[in-house]
Formats: sequence, structure tokens, C-alpha cells
Amino acid sequence: MQIENLKIFADLVETKSFSKAAKLNGITQSAVSQQARMMERHFKALLIDRSQKQFHLTREGTRVYETAKEILHNYDTLLSGLQEMKKVISGAIRIATIYSIGLHELPPYIKRLLQDYPSVNVRVEYRRSNLVYEDILHNAVDFGLVAFPVKARQLEIIPFREDRLVLITHPKHPLAARAEVEIADLAGQKFISFDPDIPTRKAVDQILRDHKLEIEPVMEFDNIETVKRAVEIDHGIAIVPHATVRQEARQGTLAVRPFKGGGLTRPLAILHRKGRVLTPAMKKFVEILVQGLPGEAGEA
Repeated sequence: MQIENLKIFADLVETKSFSKAAKLNGITQSAVSQQARMMERHFKALLIDRSQKQFHLTREGTRVYETAKEILHNYDTLLSGLQEMKKVISGAIRIATIYSIGLHELPPYIKRLLQDYPSVNVRVEYRRSNLVYEDILHNAVDFGLVAFPVKARQLEIIPFREDRLVLITHPKHPLAARAEVEIADLAGQKFISFDPDIPTRKAVDQILRDHKLEIEPVMEFDNIETVKRAVEIDHGIAIVPHATVRQEARQGTLAVRPFKGGGLTRPLAILHRKGRVLTPAMKKFVEILVQGLPGEAGEA
């Protein structure tokens, strides 16, 4: 019995899927099934109740899983402690992030991390918000980066930063002539939105409801880049995070206008699974994100 066997079994239990456990461990689905049967032979007990349609552990399987998690946690703690003793900052960091953060917020932080610690390897996956949470809970990644974080019992939420929400229009749109706008100015305008299940869309919808505005979007998209392109060709206006449109503002392809009085912000957060052992490299990653970069002060 090796530590890898315990990890595969724990991943299988947590994902309740042979295919997902296989993907997490870079092996075939058949290999996961073989590992489970091998463990049953080793412990001389049925661990998985195969009479159930859905994945279900036996009482013995639950005991093996709980003990496997303790062993894996202790093993990770040992590895992390040895790295700290040697003052080693290296290893892989797996990140799942929504597109707007991954493309427009995260790059300078990763650049800083790799400059300071060149032995660290960072892998970033772009995911829809609900899948970021799933990846964290299934241990498919080390960290998730999301907007408007949702509290959950198994998640640790670390505030990252606040990003201003701004209005974007075509440069020749009438609202582009104003230095700042009010929510009431959006009445009667063609509006471009994110898909209804995206947290930023839900937040914008709530803002509009609070101001008694009923706006039916003319277009809905699942990512910030498509929203921006639609506004650039004057199909409508949109409310987006300020960090995502800095380049277009400099180039003049979009008019970016703040809301009067400010206060419209999008909280960003770092997620990881509760109880997860963070390696020295992971701790440095969080430290850089939380402390911020030089010259960032005052940027909402």
C-alpha cells in the first residue's frame, strides 16, 4: 500500500466519479477501478457498495476514507515542513479562475511570483465560476479566484481586492460625452449582459432592481471579452469591472465612465479547501496577492 493508492481512493470518494478521479491522477478510469478493488483485497472488506445506482461507500469504506484523509494530511504537512526547514520555495501551484480575473487581474501577480521564486511552476485554468468551486472541493486545483465569493463550509475565503464596476459604451455613444454617469441614465438603453448564472451579472441585476430599473438585455455572453467586442461595435452598453477595460480605454476603442458617487464594486477572493496544507510556494502566492503590487494603492 502506497500513499498514491490512498490519494486515488480519496479522490474517488470526494468526486464520486471514476472518470474524475482518473483525470485528477493522470490515469485511466480502468486503473482507478483496479485500485479500488486492490484496496478491497488488501483490507479484506468491501469498500464501495456496488448495489447502489449512485456512488456509495460501505461502513468499512467510510472508515478507510477518513483514515486515508488523515494520513494524506499528515504526509502533506511533513513535506511542507521539510521544505520550510530547507527554506525551499518550489513546486507546482494549480489555479482555477474566472476569465476576467485570469486575463486582467492575475498576470502581474504571477509575474512577480515567478521573478522572486523561479523554481515555482504555476498552471492556470480558465473556468466558469461554478466550476471553480467544484475544482476546489474536488482537489483538482490548489486555489480558486472568483468574484462575489459564496461562503461554504468546506471553503476558506481570503479577500483579494475590490474592483470598481464601470459603464462602457461606444466612443460616440451619447453617454460617452459625460464625465460620469448615474444608474438612472441607463433607462431605455440597449444593454449587454453576462449570462444569468454569472455572479457579476447577478450583482448588476440587483443594482438595477435597487434603482427600480427594469432592463432586458439585448445580448448575453459568458465572458468579458465577447461583451467588450459587442460594445465596441455599438450593439449596446454594459457594466463591467474596471480592470478588464484598461487597455481599451487607453486605445480609445471603448468609452469607460465611472458611476457618480462610486460605491459599485466587485469583491474578488482567493479560495482553497479548508484544512488544506499549503506549501511554502502556495503561502508566498497568497502573500503576494493579499499584500498587492507596488503602485496599487488606491486602485479600486
